[in-house]
Amino acid sequence: MSEPLLVVKDLVKHFAIKGGLFSRHNDRVHAVDRVSFDIAAGETLGLVGESGCGKSTTGRCILRLIEPTAGEIWFEGRNVTALGRGALRSLCRDMQIIFQDPFASLNPRMTVGAIISEALTIHRLAKSRREFTDRVVQLLETVGLDADHMRRYPHEFSGGQRQRIGIARALAVEPKLIVCDEPVSALDVSIQAQVINLLEDLQEKFSLTYLFIAHDLSVVEHISTRVAVMYLGRVVEIASARELYASPLHPYSEALLSAVPIPDPEIKRQRIMLQGDVPNPIRPPSGCRFHTRCPIRKLPLCSQEVPELKEGPSGHWVACHLRS
Repeated sequence: MSEPLLVVKDLVKHFAIKGGLFSRHNDRVHAVDRVSFDIAAGETLGLVGESGCGKSTTGRCILRLIEPTAGEIWFEGRNVTALGRGALRSLCRDMQIIFQDPFASLNPRMTVGAIISEALTIHRLAKSRREFTDRVVQLLETVGLDADHMRRYPHEFSGGQRQRIGIARALAVEPKLIVCDEPVSALDVSIQAQVINLLEDLQEKFSLTYLFIAHDLSVVEHISTRVAVMYLGRVVEIASARELYASPLHPYSEALLSAVPIPDPEIKRQRIMLQGDVPNPIRPPSGCRFHTRCPIRKLPLCSQEVPELKEGPSGHWVACHLRS
């Protein structure tokens, strides 16, 4: 494994809740709490978990679309969290995002050509109108669209085509890292496969690195080199995709994988049904945050002591008192 392209250290993001007569800060939502991981150049790290666990917030903090509360983000040896506006703007060329909703992420008043070329203008990557046009046409053809699509508006395209436009926009500035924020969750299953295959082809062609955020574990298994599992703002397990799906260690990972259907009627998998609901992120449980739903919890250990994310054999990390 090569040197990490991206390193996230103890990332924290709390959202203040305002209320009362003078809009004071009454409480905080613990969206991301001490999340750490790294991504090597050329690999895909899948980030999975239930809705509301902090996956998208983590991705947006990395790009500083929202400001982290604490922690450090290092990209190619530079501390992203310490950069000023000017330096951060230049770094945006190397880090891009593909948004979840292809219907809301494109400006309906701009043509496709204007949407894609906007980044070229901001970063001054083309000197003439001819260069702009040639680059936009090249990007459209790269993602499987026609050159004449550049004169159309987003409402004239299907969901899958719009997501291809979003991918072309992200590729326009030749980034090194792309945060894929659930890029196929709003698409039909058949279209999902096409977009995933496109992302894999682009990764090989342009030597891209992905942080692939999703809740569909079958999609993550197909595209990811390694997988990180999040629960209630914390990473509970990190392993290679093959090892995680073959032998998960954390009880939460086991429960998630037990819900993934197997396309073989002769293979039966026992479904693990978790008790209760996901706790309130405003007042998360003490100790291990999963202990309120964990089928193997040991009290009072699990309810009082926070398990650290520890590395086991073959780079398999897990945060569990009973499985580390």
